[in-house]
Amino acid sequence: MHANHINGRWVESAHAAPNINPSNLAESLGDYAHADEAQTQDAITAAHSALDDWRCGSVQARVDSLDLIGTELLARRQELGKLLAQEEGKTLPEAIGEVARAGYIFKYFSQEALRPDSRITPSVRQGLTVETLREPVGVVGIITPWNFPIAIPAWKIAPALAFGNTVVFKPAELVPGSAWALAEIISRSGIPPGVFNLVNGRGSAVGAAMTSDLRIDALTFTGSVGTGQKIAQALAGRTTRLQMEMGGKNPLVVTDDASLERAVECAVQGAFYSTGQRCTASSRIIVTRGIHQRFVEAFRAKAESLVVGHALDPDTQIGPVVDESQLEQDLAYIAIGKNEGATLAWGGQRVARATNGLFLQPALFVDCDNSMLICKEEIFGPVAAVIPANDYEHALHIANDTPFGLCAGICTTSLGIAQHFKTHSRAGMVMVNAPTAGVDYHVPFGGAKASSYGSHEQGPAAQEFYTTTKTAYICP
Repeated sequence: MHANHINGRWVESAHAAPNINPSNLAESLGDYAHADEAQTQDAITAAHSALDDWRCGSVQARVDSLDLIGTELLARRQELGKLLAQEEGKTLPEAIGEVARAGYIFKYFSQEALRPDSRITPSVRQGLTVETLREPVGVVGIITPWNFPIAIPAWKIAPALAFGNTVVFKPAELVPGSAWALAEIISRSGIPPGVFNLVNGRGSAVGAAMTSDLRIDALTFTGSVGTGQKIAQALAGRTTRLQMEMGGKNPLVVTDDASLERAVECAVQGAFYSTGQRCTASSRIIVTRGIHQRFVEAFRAKAESLVVGHALDPDTQIGPVVDESQLEQDLAYIAIGKNEGATLAWGGQRVARATNGLFLQPALFVDCDNSMLICKEEIFGPVAAVIPANDYEHALHIANDTPFGLCAGICTTSLGIAQHFKTHSRAGMVMVNAPTAGVDYHVPFGGAKASSYGSHEQGPAAQEFYTTTKTAYICP
């Protein structure tokens, strides 16, 4: 059994669950302990007790530990990438790239620990000096999703530790392997007992214990809108700092003047790669009339050529859906799309391969309208809906006509249109002639409207959430 990590020790549990490979449902990658409420409270106690020594301790010790973690992740990217591909279903190249990204995140924040936004300012009163300091917010609860099982934990854990906070980390129970491997690396990095704690398990036990404990000073969550709303309700009326990323229904606009080849590549990568299981996936492809027919034909031809299969097969471009529940949801939305009157131009069928896996052909819908459920609700699968638009202004209106606002993209050769879209798109991130899915680790990540709550993540924005400001007036 792979145990949880609490107060510097590996702690087993009365309950465990197998980690099933979606490329081969007959294969288990091991059993992983599920923490209960009592163990979660033990982890919070450990983090609370370790806080003062960690926040007031050597900054160089933080730098060294985070750099060691990043170095080991990069050195083991092939090995850990294979594990990630097996448990989540990403293709092996995507999985290796995700592990590398996690390594670079830890290395980036190892240096950010040396650059807190502190400053000395002259006072308006003679004889006084004013110093503005950044201090850790305290004990940070971290709840992460299954679709990026090592990158998203990294971009939350690394800044939390870098800025002097202690951590209680709950990964998604579908993908415990990558989280456990990361925790094992952290446990050997020189970080003191209690500073970092891993409590794998169900949200109803671990998550509920984290949201109800007043010793959690801040909580960061990435996941579904429904779960995010429950967390917000649980913390209502409390002073717990809260940050949430909750998905999107991201548009990719293709204008008449766009490079057809580039637009198709952006659409395919954004909608179908990683099996569409990305909050930044472009599931609404909004195409103006002049290029619409040519785009649909080229998009379909490209979709038909995609190879669906085992995540470790070198020929595979689209891996399996993560689990049976997600597959059922994908197929249900495909049925809804057909019932709503959209035309299924390609795919949308479960396919058989040499192993018993959860393989689904990417689904391409055309003749869509933005009022359809497949254009309004996040499916989180390889399902793309092409929506015709009269012109750019109409396409922009459709793109913004959603309660979400995580990411938006446009394919155009017009600098004027690109500039206008960048300014008028109601999304937290905008991509021009690039897939909506794919972001850098050293710049802010976050959305608008229902996609995000609180400060943004990654890059310099991370400091806003993981630190608090103190102002000191000094009279010599």
